[in-house]
Parts: sequence; structure tokens; C-alpha cells
Amino acid sequence: MAVKSSKKSRTPVSRSGKKSIGSGRSPGRKKDFTISINPATLRQIGKTENTDMSTVPEIFAQARAAQAHWAALSFKERASHILKMRDYIVANAEEISAIVSSENGKSRIDALATEVIPCSLAATWYAKNAEKSLKPKTLPFSSILFFNKKNRLIRVPLGVVGIISPWNYPLSIPFGEVVMGLMAGNAILLKTAAVTTLIGKTIEKIVSAGGLPEGLFRLIVGSGSAVSTAFFENKIDKIFFTGSVPTGRVLMAQAAKTLTPLSLELGGKDPMIVLADADLERAANGAAWAGYQNAGQSCGGVERIYAHESIYQPFVDLLASKTRAMRHGPDNDFDVDMGSMTTADQLAVVKKHVDGAVKAGARIVAQSHNASHAAGFLYPATLMTEVNHSMELMREETFGPVLPVMKFRTIAEAIELANDSTMALTSSVWTKNLDEGRKIAEKLQSGVTTINDHLYTHGQSETPWGGWKDSGLGRTHSAMGLDEMTHAKLINWDIIPSKRNIWWYPFDRETYRSMLAALYFCYPRSVGEFLASSWKLTIFMIKKMFTRWRT
Repeated sequence: MAVKSSKKSRTPVSRSGKKSIGSGRSPGRKKDFTISINPATLRQIGKTENTDMSTVPEIFAQARAAQAHWAALSFKERASHILKMRDYIVANAEEISAIVSSENGKSRIDALATEVIPCSLAATWYAKNAEKSLKPKTLPFSSILFFNKKNRLIRVPLGVVGIISPWNYPLSIPFGEVVMGLMAGNAILLKTAAVTTLIGKTIEKIVSAGGLPEGLFRLIVGSGSAVSTAFFENKIDKIFFTGSVPTGRVLMAQAAKTLTPLSLELGGKDPMIVLADADLERAANGAAWAGYQNAGQSCGGVERIYAHESIYQPFVDLLASKTRAMRHGPDNDFDVDMGSMTTADQLAVVKKHVDGAVKAGARIVAQSHNASHAAGFLYPATLMTEVNHSMELMREETFGPVLPVMKFRTIAEAIELANDSTMALTSSVWTKNLDEGRKIAEKLQSGVTTINDHLYTHGQSETPWGGWKDSGLGRTHSAMGLDEMTHAKLINWDIIPSKRNIWWYPFDRETYRSMLAALYFCYPRSVGEFLASSWKLTIFMIKKMFTRWRT
């Protein structure tokens, strides 16, 4: 689930935007730190020393040396290290969940369900399936003309891979990509979002439990722009970025100068279509979870709902009752359903979208209630109606706990509304008629469409994740994600040794006529033409392949 990420990831800064410099010193330089706070309470919970950027060339040198050794290991040997990481996650699940909750703002249940458990599943799946996905594959020849050629496709590790990760799923998004990269044979340099550096340190502990070669994995803490620039300057082999569209465009401009490949997951404005025959109880439950979960800070979460006019009001009434029943605030003793937002900047975006929609005629139907008097970045789960596509709320990524609902009359209208977006990450269709649901799904512009569910496939390591339009480039997760972590390389050779290929020199009239015979042999217009061309081509091939070129 993507992230609205490091929308403006400035490090070292606090969530309020003030610089946070530590007073500690080391020989020759002043130490600076990134301060971490709990966004639900605004209390400081820790600080992390920033990486000395002058050491980045040495970090790259160590990574390249370690990667050469790591790539020589078998998949089974690499998997043994990854499974140690999995075991560490399982043994420390509660502690890790608490860290994610305290620095990101989501509830501990949310952290466990959408961050910790998916990480353990990812480690297991990639450890068991990377070899099957990346093993060499024999390619059949496409024409009898190439009967003597053997093709094998192999996957070659990229080398040193950079991962620039977001703050909305600060554990599961980067860790899944770390494991993909490692199983594919790469070294990994991870840059976490400034506001979730403690979670980055937690990933460092998890990876350390795997006992990797020194230098194969490094956590980089510092300014987002400084780190990405250092990556390009030191010839990073590929960058996987999850974040905002503007930042993605900046990275693409930088990457163009060196032709550095990128994988970009940039966000979504994901629609949910509720048909007339939908199970409204399930649809309302699914909308509430996929729209309000993580305080709405999920690129793959529901951002727009289109309900058929015949069930529009019952659906809205049902979703309103569920919204009012929700509790938001800091997670003290599992006493809230939804935590806080993660940054002040994102909270301001949500307020702007909602206020703008209300001024334009939208109506707030229901909101969750505050279970505390905390001073953090809290915003209630909010259900809205009387919305339309002229509003920012329906066109721009809100990335907050707001569910706007529109009605539609026909399926064609619903599809048109759903596709009326600059983003194409995920979508969902809610219906009891699975055949109809699949037909609609094929027409929706999104990298993922789920039927009677939403958002959860990011936790399935076997399924690809990503979209198109402004939602980004490339795919992560699954065999497709593993492919993104490698170069495709073809190895080709002759089965029967020969002196020359039939299209090699010397050229003469016989060569020309024989190449025509090859064409007619492949695509004969009559039986006679096939027989004649077969004979002519056979004689020519014997001469060409097994006789020397006289000089």
C-alpha cells in the first residue's frame, strides 16, 4: 500500500517542521539527529543519529563487495538467512507492533495485522518461492528456421538496490522489498521516511537477526533529497520508491541523467462500486475497514464509493451507523478502532479537501467519536454525501479517513466514474454475481481489482502490486516483483556445431534465392511451393553450414 509518503520528507526535522539537531559530538564532526514523536500524543519517543553522508561511497563499496559473495550463494542458503528474520519477527511481534503504533500512529491491532504479520508471510513466501520464480528457463524456438538454436533465459541480480520507503506502512512496505531484493541476490540500501526512523532501526534489527554478510544491508538516515542524490552519484543499480507523485517525478528527472531504472508506487484514488445486488452488510463493513484503516493513509484504500441508486440510501445509512460507532485516538489499551494520522501536513490536506467539499455543497453524514483528549494529529472517520467530480475530494488523493459516496444509475456510468481519475492503483466491485463482477473488473483501470473485498492483496506476497497512470511504474511483490529485482539475460548456442549461419557471408544470387525459399518454406502458398522450397533450402543449408568460406 503505497504511501503518501515522504510527501515532503525533510530530514532531520520533527513533524512540526522544526530542525532537530543533537548536541553529541564525534571526532571531526557534529552529530545530528532525527527526532521521533508519537503523532497521536505529540510526545517525543526517541531520536536517531543521521548517517554521515561523507561515508556513502564507502557504504557502496562494502555493499558491492558483500553482494558479489551473496550472489554466489544458492537460493537455499539465502533463504536460511531470510527465515531467521522471520523467526525474529514472530518472537518479537508484540514489541514490533508497539513500535510501529507509537511512531506511525496506527493502533497496535492495525500494526500487527497489516505490518507485522505480512512481514512474516513475505519472508516465508520469498524464501520458498524465489528459486522457482528466478531459475533459468528454456525458451522454445519460434520457427523451424532456428531449429539449431538453443535459448536459455537467466535472471541476474541487479547489484546494489536502493529502497526509499514511506511512512504509512513503514515496516511492511520496505521489508517486503528488502526480502525480494535479498532473495534475488542483491545488496540493499534502505532509506526510511524521516518521521518513522525508529521503525527503520527496527527493520535493521530484524535484518541483523538474519546474519547477513557485513555491508550487504545498510539503513541510511538523512535528508530524502541528499540520500537520493547520493544514490545516483554512486551509481545505484535501481531504486524502488514508494511515495508521492511530485517526488516520483523529481526522482525520474534525476534518474534520466544516468538512465537509472526506477520502480515507482505513487498512490491511488481508489474507487469502490456497490451494485444493486451487493451484500450491504459486507459492503459497509469492507468500506469502513478499507477506508478508515490506518486513518485512511493507504494508497490502496477506498477513496471514492459509487453505490447504485436502488441501494444508495440503505447503504449510506448502514455505513453511517458503523462510522458513528467507531472510536479514534491514541491506542492506550486496545480501546480505539482507528489511530491518528502520521503527519501535520497530511492532516492539513484532509481538512482542506473536506472543507472545500462542504463549501461546494457536500454533506458530512457521520463521524467517529474521539475516545481521548489527546493533542495529536487526530481526525475522525468521516462519511460524506452530495459529492461530485468537480471537488478536490473526488479528484485528488485525500489520504485520510474520509469516505465520499455518490450514486449511479447504470453499470456503464459506474465504470466511467471509477475510471475518471489520474490514478489507477486498485479498485473493487461488490456484488453477489461473480460473473458480472469479473466483467466489470476487466473494464476498470487499475493494477488490482478485488471483488467483495478491498486493499488486502498488498499482504499477499504471491500477488503483484502496482498500477499505471500517475500511480507509478513497475510492480512489486510476487514473481513479477522478483523479476524487477533482476536483469533478464538470454544465453543462446548452437545444438549442432556448424561453420556458418545461412544468413552469413558470402552473399550471391544463390543466397538471395535460398532466403526466399526459407520464407516460402515457412509460409507456403501451395504444396508444390512447400516441397520445392524445402529441397532448395536443405541443399543451401548443408553448403552454408558445413563448408568453409573460400578466401
